[in-house]
Amino acid sequence: MSNLRVKKGDTVEVIAGKDNGKRGRILVVHRDRDRIVVEGVNMVKRHTRPNPQKNIKGGIVEREAPVHVSNVMIVSPDTGKKTRVGYKFLDDGRKVRFARVDGAILDQ
Repeated sequence: MSNLRVKKGDTVEVIAGKDNGKRGRILVVHRDRDRIVVEGVNMVKRHTRPNPQKNIKGGIVEREAPVHVSNVMIVSPDTGKKTRVGYKFLDDGRKVRFARVDGAILDQ
């Protein structure tokens, strides 16, 4: 298991694959598999059965599939540029993530 530098809610840009250049928010992080689910990226069609108990209609449903974390880069909230992530300690002792491209703090 590697150190993932992304969190749920981060905005990322895809840098490899069929969705190269697309941006979206992280919906789910699978730390054990080094994969993330990004909003509107890597859409797949799922054939689902109807399930009245869970109120699910049957048919072909389109939803996001996980992508490997190495295929995305975090977007800096200040400039909107793709960036690598660094860590530093603030004056109050908190450890935060920051964007290497412009020094913007990624954690609130």
